[in-house]
Amino acid sequence: MGSVTGDCFVKVAYEEPWVDPSGMPHPGRVRILPINSAYSFPEWHPHDRKRLIRFKLKYRFWGTTQEGTRQVFTYTELLTEERIEEYVNDELIDARENPLGEIPIVHISNLPIASSPWGMPDIQDVTPLNRQYNETATDIADIVNYHAAPVTVVIGARASNLEKGTHQTWSVPNKDARVENLLFDPRGIEQAIKLLEVLKSAMHEMTGVPKTALGEEQAISNTSGVALAIQYQPLMNRFHLKATQYGEGIAEINRLALKTLFMKEPETLTWNDTFDPPMRDDSLPMLDPMDPVSYENTCHFQPPLPVDKLVLLNELQVKMALGLESKRGALEELGEEFPDEKLEELFKELIADAEQQAALEMMKAQIASLIVNMTGMVSPEGPQPMPPPPANGNGNGKSGNGPAGGVKSAGGPQVNTAPTAKIAQAPGLDLKDNADVAKMFQRIVTLAHGTTIPQRRVPEEDDS
Repeated sequence: MGSVTGDCFVKVAYEEPWVDPSGMPHPGRVRILPINSAYSFPEWHPHDRKRLIRFKLKYRFWGTTQEGTRQVFTYTELLTEERIEEYVNDELIDARENPLGEIPIVHISNLPIASSPWGMPDIQDVTPLNRQYNETATDIADIVNYHAAPVTVVIGARASNLEKGTHQTWSVPNKDARVENLLFDPRGIEQAIKLLEVLKSAMHEMTGVPKTALGEEQAISNTSGVALAIQYQPLMNRFHLKATQYGEGIAEINRLALKTLFMKEPETLTWNDTFDPPMRDDSLPMLDPMDPVSYENTCHFQPPLPVDKLVLLNELQVKMALGLESKRGALEELGEEFPDEKLEELFKELIADAEQQAALEMMKAQIASLIVNMTGMVSPEGPQPMPPPPANGNGNGKSGNGPAGGVKSAGGPQVNTAPTAKIAQAPGLDLKDNADVAKMFQRIVTLAHGTTIPQRRVPEEDDS
């Protein structure tokens, strides 16, 4: 809409929960409604062109009267910071206070114009050229259609006695009579085709879209991303300008959507472990609706030029090896929309792999123990039995002055042993918690031995 009309209007509203005739409930939701620019009549502050003080939405629609006839109605909605009024055919049908305290309309100008709140469309400069291009193409089509069924010229005879068509025989008494078709002169159409090429090149230059961007055939090459950026420089300049204009507008739409959601559904201010992403160290369990920081957001646009994944992966691998990039940053560079959830998924997968490996090692140890009990031989490739604890110098197996286990401190009895190292905490798992350790042990044992399923036997007729 903005590229065609120059301006884009978006309304943020809330749809209350409702129940359809079948009895199925539908929850409330925040709706983002694009508005046709032809139906929008904004009024800005005289000294602040970014602030709306009044907005009128007006359009016509077909409806049915009480008599059952079809009629065109006019709908009008007036929005201010204090009130919202709705009219049908200039008759007030609803009036209520504005709960947001601001007009829930966002205006985005496509291309900015100096000293004007309005925007300029992309097709403004190219419209006359496009009209001339279509007229020239129509002329060429008329010429081709005219000569596809050429006019037959008869000289020295009467055409009324001649019937035109296939498998026809003409008899002309005049020996000097001639019958011929109007010849096609290609010189005129060649000039018209050249004019089409000139008009098309002018349209590409005016819009800043290179010909190769619309599918024109070009030689195959391994052009790098920097070379492509230079080749499509006019298009990249237009992309950056659009990203600036629409990025601010989309961020404002998100702010109004969050404000509407917090007002209608205050429970969304609290973190929910079922729907929300995992909490970070700098996250708050509950947001303050009166704090402007709660509504701050940023709009990110994906790069329009193609990126070689292998080259990007090699670059990220080198950065991570040098300690210049984190896993989360690498996921963001690769275009991952939710890097925190992805990291948590990878961590859970590592835990599952470790549990499966532990179950496999437990099964191997039990098999090796069974072989030792049956044969008395220990396989050199299997797990080895645990050596007995070392004895002290007195030979009574009791520990001396050193710490427990028979190991003496290198600095003597006066030197304290090193403090116990802290176990790294992982999200969703606490190795210090006996319950978590018991659950992990239970999962490992289940993977190693399986779950005992009760057997059920169906009696047959032959059983007595």
